[in-house]
Amino acid sequence: MSTSWLLIFVLPFTLNACGRSESPPPGSPQASGSRGTGQAGTPTRPSAPGVTVSGTVKLGGPVPSPHRISVNKDQAVCGKETAAEELVVESGGGVRWAVVTVEGATARSPGKAVLDQKGCMFVPHVLVVAPGQEIDVLNSDGILHNIHTHSSKNAAFNMAQPKFKKVITTKFDHPEVVRVNCDVHGWMQGWIVVTDTPAAVTDADGSFTIPNVPPGEYTAKVWHEGLGERTQEVTVRPDGATVSFELAKS
Repeated sequence: MSTSWLLIFVLPFTLNACGRSESPPPGSPQASGSRGTGQAGTPTRPSAPGVTVSGTVKLGGPVPSPHRISVNKDQAVCGKETAAEELVVESGGGVRWAVVTVEGATARSPGKAVLDQKGCMFVPHVLVVAPGQEIDVLNSDGILHNIHTHSSKNAAFNMAQPKFKKVITTKFDHPEVVRVNCDVHGWMQGWIVVTDTPAAVTDADGSFTIPNVPPGEYTAKVWHEGLGERTQEVTVRPDGATVSFELAKS
């Protein structure tokens, strides 16, 4: 075959290949621009990063003196007296054991929570959990305790926990504030706050930090067992937000 006939035969296929663009396979980055794709070819969208809401809860008015409770049972383990925790205020007015929530935001799925009985006290005094979150109730004292919850939206839980039963696991399915006491030791009282919103419990100086809150407009709420509730509107910006509450004794 002559060279001229060969060129005439090959040239149409070469021109056709140069003029045709190959279609990218479905679901590839080229098929959807610069975005990646999720399941079933749906473009993935990066979620807004959560930021921190922090602040303080303080008592308006005089700071009360610390209150002590006399212990009349199992003194070898419980001691002869213990500090009351229903109103703990540090010298600067910071209120401990208050719960601050960001209403309108959704909390991330948590792991298992722990409520201990240690020194004949509930530790922590106030525990925040999500609906359906498992709680391991521990007995670190090695004596008989009794876990008795008081609630309206969740079924009551009332079970003896002798020294050989180190762990009892329970959960609450509906948001509400649940009171907990020990029928064996009458001074033992704690609280479980069940909420599906981002939340935190104030520490010894009344401060709190709530991570992973998406920027937006929300209502911040504080609850305290003896001082009641307060709310205020808060704008959570991309760099976070600061919220301060002042509670008063009734």
